[in-house]
Amino acid sequence: MLRRLHPEQPESFAFTDANLAWAKGQISKYPEGRQASAVIPLLWRAQEQEGWVTKPAIEAIADMLGMAYIRVLEVTSFYFMFQMQPVGSVAHIQICGTLSCMICGAEDLIAVCKEKIADKPHVVSADGKFSWEEVECLGACTNAPMAQIGKDYYEDMTVEGFSQLLDDLAAGKVPAPGPMNGRFASEPLSGLTTLKEYDSGKTKYNASAQLATDIGDTVKRIDGTEVPLRTPWIGEDGVVAGRASSAAAPAEPATPKPAVKQAEDAKKAEAPKAEPKAEKAKAKPAKKAKAAPAVAGADDLKQLKGVGPALEKKLHENGVTSFAQIAAWGADDIVDMDDKLSFKGRIERDGWVEQAKTLASGEETEFSKKVADGDVYED
Repeated sequence: MLRRLHPEQPESFAFTDANLAWAKGQISKYPEGRQASAVIPLLWRAQEQEGWVTKPAIEAIADMLGMAYIRVLEVTSFYFMFQMQPVGSVAHIQICGTLSCMICGAEDLIAVCKEKIADKPHVVSADGKFSWEEVECLGACTNAPMAQIGKDYYEDMTVEGFSQLLDDLAAGKVPAPGPMNGRFASEPLSGLTTLKEYDSGKTKYNASAQLATDIGDTVKRIDGTEVPLRTPWIGEDGVVAGRASSAAAPAEPATPKPAVKQAEDAKKAEAPKAEPKAEKAKAKPAKKAKAAPAVAGADDLKQLKGVGPALEKKLHENGVTSFAQIAAWGADDIVDMDDKLSFKGRIERDGWVEQAKTLASGEETEFSKKVADGDVYED
């Protein structure tokens, strides 16, 4: 299924104060330089706050984590738990349509969605309160058919019961999750055959449904106020356990460039400027001489296939000026430099280390020969 950004987007996104504190706590779990590991929790929190993952949210999270916008978009579009379009203000209904639920009446529940919400999935109802979709197995096969609404499962549903559930939600009521046919959990419909000594009367609902009703968060989206922020790994002095000195809360991200501006800058830095064909034809006979390295005494890193002037400059800024340095890179060095260059995978894809070993030994590669002959043009 092709998943793209919705054509209509809000102007901006910002975490609420409570959610921002939570997000910073999540980021602080990970070692310095590995903040990108928090991308899924932060995307989920953004969705809980807004109902869906917006383009401004993707960009804000990318800036917080020091990631390229496209990387966060890739994560968002890969995982179907992230909604990439507006959803109902009250509830987004996910009907399980896999085997057990299908056999037990999922198609009838989908018909209710089409009648009471919208005739197609991912379309918000006329009153703005609901949206729906069919999803793959949600793992509650014993209680089929079922639907996930928000964080909770509504199970053992009938057409009549599901229709009434939607009416109750529309009226502002909060139906209890769990089985809707009187079953306590997922025991046989005929009653328990084992573990009969268990007294289900101790609680009104099974564990997950009881917890949801006890704390009153059924259907309600998380907003950061449910429980105190728990970050026991951060000391009272604000230092994260195991680190010599590190603030608990990451510094506020610099004011991000608009996405369009960021893309333009990237193109200017990496893409060769297009020349009119006529001018290019004139310029080609007079081949350029090999450009001298930008740093005195440095190797011409542009002899590496995949390294242009912009990447050479970035390498210099990170202290890499010779083929010998690149030739000595191990797996950890490659990962570290991938992050610094923001071109993950290019080092291994273009074989920088192997090329550098050849060039460091005084030999030439096919690409470096072209550079020496002036067959590689630069801006």
